[in-house]
Amino acid sequence: MTEQTHVLFVEDDDVIREATQLTLERDGFAVTAMPDGLSGLEAFRARRPDIALLDVMVPGLDGVSLCRRIRDESTVPVIMLSARADAIDVVLGLEAGADDYVTKPFDAAVLVARIRAVLRRFGHAGGDRHDDRGAASGGVLTFGALEVDTEGMEVRRAGEPVALTPTEMRLLLEFSTAPGTVLSRDRLLERVWDYGWGGDTRVVDVHVQRLRTKIGQDRIETVRGFGYKLKA
Repeated sequence: MTEQTHVLFVEDDDVIREATQLTLERDGFAVTAMPDGLSGLEAFRARRPDIALLDVMVPGLDGVSLCRRIRDESTVPVIMLSARADAIDVVLGLEAGADDYVTKPFDAAVLVARIRAVLRRFGHAGGDRHDDRGAASGGVLTFGALEVDTEGMEVRRAGEPVALTPTEMRLLLEFSTAPGTVLSRDRLLERVWDYGWGGDTRVVDVHVQRLRTKIGQDRIETVRGFGYKLKA
């Protein structure tokens, strides 16, 4: 990285916070580490990091609530950390606007890989949002009342602008380039989340549901046992 990527890390466990901060700094990241949600929100507003790494269970303002507050103000990528692989923790974090999650205890190399994968999707750390995973050829694609501008990265529904996070936009672009084609969850994990390994398909399911609430519940169809498809 020619310019250091700034990570906001909110974690109340002193040992985990200090060890993870050292690991990230050794990998070239600049890290602001905070022990609770309220100080994390203050640091976010003051320093505007490139990515936020939030533990679910932190005092003052829990990680899910902090994620919602961040999402109200910014589309900065967010990764949630949870000590449990419990479905409720995962879904709540993703529904709050998180782009990915990592379960503790985690391997430091895996965490760094997940951070870099998210940053590539958002155009940081040498990534490029306009790669072959989007519709780079340009133009406005129309699906009923839905319009997707693949050059301007804008979406309209019945003429009204639709605000999408970068991950939601990439997901919609993936569907838009293959309307009517069933896309498996594994393919979407690889193409949208940049996973070169198996991942939790709940990430896909929650993001599809979030996308449906914005572009229309009936626009993306579930094909049971196979995946999802965008209605042409």
